[in-house]
Amino acid sequence: MTHLLFEDDGAFKAGTVLSGTDASYQVELSTGKRTKVKAAHVLLRFEQPAPAALLAAVQRDAEAIDLDFLWQCAPQQEFGFEELARDYYGHAPSAVEAATILYRLHAAPVYFHRKGRGRYRAAPPDVLRAALAAVERKRQQELLKQQYVAELAAGRVPAAIAQQAIALLTTPDRNGIEFKALQQAADNAHLSPLRLLLKLGAIASAYRWHVDSFLAQAFPRGTGFAPDLAVPDAACDLPLAEVDVVSIDDSATTEIDDGFSLARRDGIVRVGIHIAAPAVAIARDDALDAVARARMSTVYAPGLKYTMLPQPVVDAFSLSEGRVVPVVSLYVDVNPDSFDILAYETRVQRARIAANLRHDRLDAVVTEQRIAAGDPDLPHAELLAFLWRFARALHARREQVRGRPEPLDRVDYTFELDGVGDAARVAIKPRRRGAPLDLIVAELMILANSTWGEWLAAEGRVGIYRSQSLGRVRMSTTPAPHDGIGVDHYAWSSSPLRRYVDLVNQRQLIAAARRATAPYAANDADLFAVISAFDAAYSAYAEFQNRMERYWCLRWLRQEGITRLGAAVLKGEVIRLDGMPYVTRLPGLPALARGRRIEVDVLGADEIETTLELRLHRVLAETEVVLDDEIAAQESNEAAPADSAVAPLPQGG
Repeated sequence: MTHLLFEDDGAFKAGTVLSGTDASYQVELSTGKRTKVKAAHVLLRFEQPAPAALLAAVQRDAEAIDLDFLWQCAPQQEFGFEELARDYYGHAPSAVEAATILYRLHAAPVYFHRKGRGRYRAAPPDVLRAALAAVERKRQQELLKQQYVAELAAGRVPAAIAQQAIALLTTPDRNGIEFKALQQAADNAHLSPLRLLLKLGAIASAYRWHVDSFLAQAFPRGTGFAPDLAVPDAACDLPLAEVDVVSIDDSATTEIDDGFSLARRDGIVRVGIHIAAPAVAIARDDALDAVARARMSTVYAPGLKYTMLPQPVVDAFSLSEGRVVPVVSLYVDVNPDSFDILAYETRVQRARIAANLRHDRLDAVVTEQRIAAGDPDLPHAELLAFLWRFARALHARREQVRGRPEPLDRVDYTFELDGVGDAARVAIKPRRRGAPLDLIVAELMILANSTWGEWLAAEGRVGIYRSQSLGRVRMSTTPAPHDGIGVDHYAWSSSPLRRYVDLVNQRQLIAAARRATAPYAANDADLFAVISAFDAAYSAYAEFQNRMERYWCLRWLRQEGITRLGAAVLKGEVIRLDGMPYVTRLPGLPALARGRRIEVDVLGADEIETTLELRLHRVLAETEVVLDDEIAAQESNEAAPADSAVAPLPQGG
């Protein structure tokens, strides 16, 4: 009875011939399965022993053959396995001996290079030495990996893993032994690598993960600035404005980049909107410009801020009280009775900063009632009273363009941290958007950005515009309406200390005001690169701010021991928790009207995923319904682009 040893899909098999032709055979394997074997795939024909016995003997004997000795026995030229078997054993090999050599050759590609079915060539000495060294390195790496896995399983973090814990999760080298060991240990523990590193203390806390993972990706070279960056001279020889400027910001704001002034002349009120002007000294492509372009924006999150420009540069151009600084001023001539705008003028000049007003200190003082009553004891009473009335008129006109009202009495939240990092105590404080000071800033910034956007377009000078259509916000060098705000042109220009797009646009505005050649021409490839990079960076920064705010909401619940709280239904299963900017889904929530009040039980919180496990406690009476405009305001605030009047507040400046 004839048996065959043949190759099938890279594996060696043996079976008994049932029938055959010159081209192929019908073979029965020891398992009883029948298969067709091409003649070209047959390596050995034999009568004894039986196929199963041959395979068993080969698997037993092949490992006993010393590879170094076999390599020394092999000829330098190409050979067949039966030839080497004859030389190795010193006689015509039996089927078992020939097959044993075949198996040993095939299992040692480092020593023997395959040249065809059953044919090999011994590796050259230098190639073999290099290959053996690589095999040994791989073996040592595998031993080290298993050592790391064992240490992690025992609750210890190897130094090599601890030193790069964040990088192993954010920018892993998937071929590195540290990553492979961490992945294997995590799989063995039925945890994610992040959860395992948290459990073992290689990552100190959820807070550290959120912050350090963001910094590793956004600032891989660190958040500091090069120490040799020169601070440009802000004491330039620009003409001095005839008005004094007052700014309105939060107390934590250090990048004060906008302020206002008021002057009356011949029955006309001239409103001044003054924007800090770093572009008078930071030229395109200089060292500071490269720094700002690399960062694209200041990053805000509760208790954290990473500025776009070095702090000494910010300090040099910030509109800080008592200083004279360069500004780009938009002067708007207003009819004091109708609040119609009669004329615009843009100037590049210096301005005296008379005062820095602070929202958090004055919102309770500068109220609509006191302004309407003409209270002379208000700080800068004449300025604030006129600007508030003017802002209300601007707001009403935008509403007409938008075709729908824009809620004013929405509630926003600020986070105040007492302490550092994850040891801090957090307070979440509401702030009513649309209060007089807030409305003044929002409307006058929209006025400046839309007016300057229109002016650049009219002057035929390229700028970076923001537009919105059908809810989609986009940036481009082509002006288009911003439906969400209700303006025909919109070019961010009011925050050049903290947004790179504004710095670029300010250069164009300064050139236009001076009737000079613009730094950026139409179709400048740099502008398209800036738009792309800015969109990516700004989105990442906004996602980080949102994640940190959600984290601190969970920390506040834990800190205060709150296990039950109120919420309002926004839509379907989506609810907004009371007293914080936290929106989530409540699966299984029965169909309830928009704005319906409920109470929920807090069952658990995941500070890594910044999620809450909630359970409906009860549905409150139908009379307890949040007003529809409050819901609309909240939804608007969550979905609004950061250029709108309902943008989320920067945290810490």
